[in-house]
Amino acid sequence: MALRDTAIVGHAETKIVPRSDVDVWELGAQVMESLMARTGVEKDEIDGLCLSSSMTGAGNPFWSQATADFLGLELGFCQTVDIGGSSPLGAMARSAAAIEAGLCETVFLLFADTQARESAQRFRSFHPEFQFPTGLMGPPAVFGLISNRYDHQFGLDFEALGKLAVAQRNGAVLNENACEKLRTPITVEDYLNSRMIYEPIRLLDCVMVNDGASGLLLMSRKRAKEKGYDKFVVPTGYGERTNYKEADPIFDPTESGHAVAGQKAMAAAGITPKDVCSFHPYDDFIIAILLQLEALGFCERGQGCAYVNETDFNFGGDLPLNTGGGQISAGQPGLAGGGVNLVEAVRQLFGEAGERQVKNTRNAMVTGIGGIGYGRNWNTSTVAILEPDG
Repeated sequence: MALRDTAIVGHAETKIVPRSDVDVWELGAQVMESLMARTGVEKDEIDGLCLSSSMTGAGNPFWSQATADFLGLELGFCQTVDIGGSSPLGAMARSAAAIEAGLCETVFLLFADTQARESAQRFRSFHPEFQFPTGLMGPPAVFGLISNRYDHQFGLDFEALGKLAVAQRNGAVLNENACEKLRTPITVEDYLNSRMIYEPIRLLDCVMVNDGASGLLLMSRKRAKEKGYDKFVVPTGYGERTNYKEADPIFDPTESGHAVAGQKAMAAAGITPKDVCSFHPYDDFIIAILLQLEALGFCERGQGCAYVNETDFNFGGDLPLNTGGGQISAGQPGLAGGGVNLVEAVRQLFGEAGERQVKNTRNAMVTGIGGIGYGRNWNTSTVAILEPDG
C-alpha cells in the first residue's frame, strides 16, 4: 500500500507564460524555494528528485542528474519519468514506491518545461517515417481524426464541447497563475465561431504551448505526522496503462487505456465515478475530456455529449472540472502540462483555491495522457485518486 502511506505536504506553481524569460532550471529553483518556504523543509532533507518529461531536456540523456546538480541536491533517488503528459502522475506513483522501498524519505516532484523558449525534441519513431510525409503534422490533425471517428459512430454535439470549454475558462479567469492571454471569459458561441484548425477541431479546442513549472513535496505519512503537518493530501488509488490493446489490429481510436487505469485507481480508493467530487482530466483537446468521461464510467460510451448537457462542470456545480482552467485555458507548459491539473487538484484538497474553491473536498480524480500513437488515440493513460488527510 505504498501510495496510501504517502503524503503530499506541499504544492507550488509558477506563472504560466507564452515564453519564459528565464531558464528552465531557474523555474525549478523557484518551485523548490516555494515548497521549502511553505513546508519548512530544508534543502538537505530532500533526498529524492523525480522529474516529468520535458521538451527542453529531451536531448540530454542525463537530465535528472543535471537538474539535481543545478539545484544543489544530493540524492538517494533521482529519475526522469518519460511517459509524456502522464509523467507528473507517473512521477508521483514512482516516488511513492521509492519511499516505500527505503530509497529516500523526502521527494521533490518537479514538472518544468520551457518548450516555447527552448525545445530539444527529436522524434525517432513512426512520426517522421509515416505521419509527417503524408501531411499529418501534429496533434490537431490526430485529434481531428479521432473527433471525426467519434462523430461517425455516435454523433458529436459541438455545443456540448463548447460547454466544457466555457467551464474551464471560467476557472482560468479566477486563476492568477493562468496565462494572461487566456484569462478572458468566453461563451459557447465564441467556441463555435472560433477558427477551424483541422476539421472539426477549432481554435478553442486546442491547448496552447507555454512555459512554466509546478511541483509537489512527497514523504511518508508517518514522517509527515512526525514533522507536525496538520494537513496533507494522500494518493489513495493509481492506475496506468501504456499501449492499450496494442495487439488488436482493428482498434477503435475512441477508446483509451483510461478504462483500465481508471478501474484500477477507483478500486484501490474504494470509490465509483458517482463518488468523485472534482475531476481534473488531462485536456490537450476538448474531445479528450469527453472520451475520458466515457472511459472512466461517468456515462456510457456514446453518451458523453448528453452527460455534458445535463451536468454543471463549474467549480460550484455537480462535477467541478479543471477548476484552474486546465491546460486549454491556463496554458500547457510543454510536457510538464500534466502538473497543471495535478497541482490544481492538490490545491483544492488543501482548501486553498480562493474564489474557485469547490465545496466538496472528500476526493479528487486526476488523469494523464502521454504521447500520440500511430492510428490510435494516446500512448499512456494514467488516473489517480487523491484524498485529504487532516
